[in-house]
Amino acid sequence: MQLPFSDALFSNTRPAVTRWSRLMARVFHFCAAMCPAVLILWLMQVSDVSVIRTYLALAAAAGLLTVLVFNAFGLYGRQMFNNRLLLRSTVVAWSASFGLVLLLHTLFRVIAYLPVRMALLWYLVTLLLLLLGRLLMLVFFQRRIRQGHFVGRSVILGATENGGRLARHMLQNADIGSGLLGFIDDRKPERIDPQLRPQLIGNFALLEELIRNNEVDQVLMALPVNAESRNHHYAGLLHKMPVQVFLVPEMQAFNYALPRVAEISDVPMLVVSEPPLQGWAPAYKRAEDVVLASLALLLLSPLMLLTAIAIKLDSRGPVLFKQRRYGYNHQLIEVYKFRSMYHDQRDMNAAVQTRVGDPRVTRVGRLIRKSSIDELPQLFNVLAGSMSMVGPRPHATATKAADISFEEAVADYVARHKVKPGITGLAQVHGYRGETDTLEKIQKRVEYDLAYIENWSLGLDLFILLRTLPAVLSMKAAY
Repeated sequence: MQLPFSDALFSNTRPAVTRWSRLMARVFHFCAAMCPAVLILWLMQVSDVSVIRTYLALAAAAGLLTVLVFNAFGLYGRQMFNNRLLLRSTVVAWSASFGLVLLLHTLFRVIAYLPVRMALLWYLVTLLLLLLGRLLMLVFFQRRIRQGHFVGRSVILGATENGGRLARHMLQNADIGSGLLGFIDDRKPERIDPQLRPQLIGNFALLEELIRNNEVDQVLMALPVNAESRNHHYAGLLHKMPVQVFLVPEMQAFNYALPRVAEISDVPMLVVSEPPLQGWAPAYKRAEDVVLASLALLLLSPLMLLTAIAIKLDSRGPVLFKQRRYGYNHQLIEVYKFRSMYHDQRDMNAAVQTRVGDPRVTRVGRLIRKSSIDELPQLFNVLAGSMSMVGPRPHATATKAADISFEEAVADYVARHKVKPGITGLAQVHGYRGETDTLEKIQKRVEYDLAYIENWSLGLDLFILLRTLPAVLSMKAAY
């Protein structure tokens, strides 16, 4: 495979002025924190000169604290030049800065009175300016990349198969922090892969000269792991030079590992997998479930009572139907539903999926299944902790797609159980609800479920919940 980079990209790579970029970022952050104070003064129609001076003093302190806190969060370091929006870091850093400003005001009474709504306006306007500034910075960086300008000039030591993979990855994910000059290799050109030869810029002697002339900032060692003596030799030489040196892992590992490193007993290791909800996330999601399930039960209790009465009048048997399904960590749980089938024809393991005109379904059952009212008792599962409001839908133990068990149909099926099952989920709001009579349906459902698990956030849960009602009303897949 031909490498997707051109000679022009290599030959035109030039360093950007990082000090200027960092200085401009600090000046912008200072102004973004301070300028809304002027807006507040205007809105409050302050005319007292002494009050204006104290407000401006507090605003200037806010600007200075913002720069100091952003620096403490590392936002002026290497990550300033990557392609990520840094939304979370920006919000946390500004919130910490603003909290210090309010603490300063509370302790020393810099000003007599700061209305809550004005403080909120200050916080939101500055946050908007900071995020807008970050977006403009990313646009500027992308333009500089297209022109061949980079903050850091990198060379790959070793025109190897692994070095080629690294080069492709770097150029497909162009980052202004690391412009790639080319390969350094001491071997004769005829021993190097023909696809890598056009980007070979010389041997180690040339690399040393480039480093001494301050023309290289980073050396990425991509020699084979089993070439221990060569790795040790080059590492020893580079250790004596003023340049950053990185040891490149086997790039194939990233086919199944996450792009993150953790330390176990002080040994850096690639993370292959980890629980999707960590830190405070389980507590946030549990609080969300309890609050929303309680509100839903309070609001929907009249509808649930009417449904229970209708079921009782329509056919003999209990109002609720309990079915064992797979929940968190592949453990069996009992899921509650309103009974929609004749009691003597119920299917406890869902061995036969419900189809159009299924004679087992009662008259009331057809209505509540179509509208998903039969799922409402699962709110009690949510309160009990066996389910969540949002998550992959739980499936019964014997459910199949095209006469093949779900586990056999989709290799990653069990990965759905890394979180609690939900009343609604990402797959359901994208139309994958009801019967799974084909392999494609269960494959797409699992695909959406895994995407939800990997990208979980409270915002995503809110999006799914808001989409659930219109999705239910527009779908025709439940019988």
